[in-house]
Amino acid sequence: MKEEISVNASGFKHLPVLANEVVNAINSLPPQLIEEGLMIDTTIGGGGHSFLALEANPSFQLIGVDQDPNARKAAEEKLQKFKEKVTIIDANFADFSPPRKATVVLADLGVSSHQLDEPLRGFSFNKNGPIDMRMNPSSNPNASELLEQLEEKELADIIYSYGEEKLSRRIARRIKSDLQEKGPYSDTKALAYAIAGCYPPKRRYGRIHPATKTFQALRIAVNNELNVLDQLLAKSPDWLLPGGLLMIISFHSLEDRKVKQAFKNDIRLEQLTKKPLMGSPQEISQNPRSRSAKLRISKRKKQK
Repeated sequence: MKEEISVNASGFKHLPVLANEVVNAINSLPPQLIEEGLMIDTTIGGGGHSFLALEANPSFQLIGVDQDPNARKAAEEKLQKFKEKVTIIDANFADFSPPRKATVVLADLGVSSHQLDEPLRGFSFNKNGPIDMRMNPSSNPNASELLEQLEEKELADIIYSYGEEKLSRRIARRIKSDLQEKGPYSDTKALAYAIAGCYPPKRRYGRIHPATKTFQALRIAVNNELNVLDQLLAKSPDWLLPGGLLMIISFHSLEDRKVKQAFKNDIRLEQLTKKPLMGSPQEISQNPRSRSAKLRISKRKKQK
């Protein structure tokens, strides 16, 4: 099996990270759990993980959940050969309830390559576009509106808490001052330029762009990512059959910390990965965005 596959449907491109590790974990399940089992992919994206899981386990049924219409369309196209076994639902996973108990629940919490590379989505300063950052394009507010709505202290707290950015107060002060004097930023590059200006000159040209942490914080705030993750961690163990797997792929320390603590402390779960699984050197060389991916796996305990 290849290290990863490329999804390319309706312009939606995404390399599913840690695909081998996900499929290997599923294949390790007892045959009776796999037979006619249900997999819930709570962030189906381009359908890459689900495609490999269904290909390896043709008896699976699949429910895919995603709030991004482009992702849902791409997944439908990618999974066309499994059409009778696939149901794709328009929802945030925090609002989802399954029709029956599942063998596997998977969540890939990362922003897809397509979302990062599509300028109109406004997730990245590397692709200039409007300051949007919404996973669900019909939700409100977008990132530009959020910047205007928040008070300086609220904005600083978000940048510090969600981005772990030590210069949060300086950055928030600069952003609110610019908004008051000049009005909204024109695009993501203008916002990134203002953030970089808050750094000392010698620190503006390192390996990581100065705006990275602030953009992460704004994206988390716009999409309420940590709160919906809390809801998933609270609800999803009850979606599983005894012996079923809960697999969560995270991409930054705030998410991973929540997943780690939930898997450790939830009496419904048994940890299968004390330390997270991470990408192989080969995968990271093929897909640099997999460098920060961490996969944790737990098993639903037998009910007493």
